[in-house]
Amino acid sequence: MITIGVDEAGRGSIIGPLTIGGVALEDKDAKTLKDLGVKDSKLLSIKKINELEPKIKEIANGYKVVALSPEEIDNRFDDEKNLNYMELDNMINIARSLAGERLIIDSPSANTSKIKKYVEIQIRDKEIIAANYADRDYIEVGAASILAKAEREREVSRIVKEIGYDFGSGYPSDPRTKEFLVKLRNEGLLEDEKLRKYIRKTWRTFKNIKNLTLDDF
Repeated sequence: MITIGVDEAGRGSIIGPLTIGGVALEDKDAKTLKDLGVKDSKLLSIKKINELEPKIKEIANGYKVVALSPEEIDNRFDDEKNLNYMELDNMINIARSLAGERLIIDSPSANTSKIKKYVEIQIRDKEIIAANYADRDYIEVGAASILAKAEREREVSRIVKEIGYDFGSGYPSDPRTKEFLVKLRNEGLLEDEKLRKYIRKTWRTFKNIKNLTLDDF
């Protein structure tokens, strides 16, 4: 059997893209990847992620990674979609592009039965599993999380190089990201087009930034 796993990276970040990866694996290859150390990317160092990424791509029956820009995420309500369903629709599109009999989704919602029903309406030729912590429990989803994380890290590194400032991970909880946002506010650069295209302006952190100090994050 070929199983497709899909997962994301960067969902909660305020800077940089949300990346979504999909990996199709035969059962025997899933065991091979497990033996190589594939697991939820959150449990791996970036060095290990970069080491595993090409091995996953070489072993997989197929894979795909897409990146959603901050602008696309900010415009999600134009299509009357919240972030869960925007993410889910992209997961479905990735799954449709890959051959396999089963699809495992790291559910963007705690209501996994609702997510499963939504996917089943759109994908009728595969067994569907929607689970919380699927990246932890299924090698296929762990592999997808690694591809998504590797792609996001490359994009974050590219942004850092372009703007000439190391803002860290891009998550609101990261001290370097906090400092960068406050720096932009203090220098009147929050609306700078070169920088704004990398920042999710619909995030509460961005909306409140003009009245915040570092201690308020």
